[in-house]
Amino acid sequence: MSAQIFNTSEVQEFLRLATGLDQDGGSPRTKKIVHRILSDLFKAIEDLDVTPDEYWAGIAYLNQLGARGEAGLLSPGLGLDRYFDMRMDAQDAVLGVENGTPRTIEGPLYVAGAPVEKGFARLDDGSDKAGHTLVMHGTVYGANGKPAPNATVEVWHANTKGFYSHFDPTGEQQPFNMRRTIVTDAQGRYKFQSIVPVGYGCPPDGPTQALLNQLGRHGNRPAHIHLFVTADGHRKLTTQINIDGDPLVFDDFAYATREGLVPPLVERTDAASIQANGLAGPFAEIVFDIRLSALVQGVDNQIVDRPRLAA
Repeated sequence: MSAQIFNTSEVQEFLRLATGLDQDGGSPRTKKIVHRILSDLFKAIEDLDVTPDEYWAGIAYLNQLGARGEAGLLSPGLGLDRYFDMRMDAQDAVLGVENGTPRTIEGPLYVAGAPVEKGFARLDDGSDKAGHTLVMHGTVYGANGKPAPNATVEVWHANTKGFYSHFDPTGEQQPFNMRRTIVTDAQGRYKFQSIVPVGYGCPPDGPTQALLNQLGRHGNRPAHIHLFVTADGHRKLTTQINIDGDPLVFDDFAYATREGLVPPLVERTDAASIQANGLAGPFAEIVFDIRLSALVQGVDNQIVDRPRLAA
């Protein structure tokens, strides 16, 4: 039985001292958050009888996580990103806001500044010879149910090795490969040609996978395509679709799969479809319409301000 000291006045006063609650300077909000987190950590150390050896192993882990730049990977892996989505869903329910297309996590691999195209874009540069041609298209609808012209659809996805441009350890991909911003046409339509992505796993030698191993969990994602969608008078939609038929569609380590975000993938082999899309052979097709929600009292209450790579 370990000593129980958390609720003593000495420890509680020490927590106030350590978090600056009795100091005039600093940020009140930061103090409040750090006081709560530090208090919960102190309590967990006591309740679980965490040893100094275990604690310092945790500190070493955090150092490794930062050195490998994997904090943004561990966050969805532990369900934190999904939890924020759950909270936003609950807040929408309280406000009576209806979402047409479900939100889901952004992930850590967005890059700002992708080339902008009108109506149609070619995402891949043809260098991934293992790629199977994909044509994805749909219509963006506003909250009034009508097509939204001049909406922006930002798209990004991985290649057939599971790597994203700007984050590819092989160095094979050119900047903005498989990344574009598409402005919808007068009928609210977007369309792009690319290749069918594949899923990927956490680096097997990295700290994220090391912790997942301790939890008895895999660190793999199904094949997916990320989307940011914006339009005047509407809230920004952050979402992604999973590729139908991937065996991990409903076993995503990042918990990003949601009903309504697994559109059918149809293989087109007929000459008419191939010719209509200006292609040389069979391709896969995904039709995915997007429905946005209106601003809440003139405000986009689901914009997330977070560090993102810009190139």
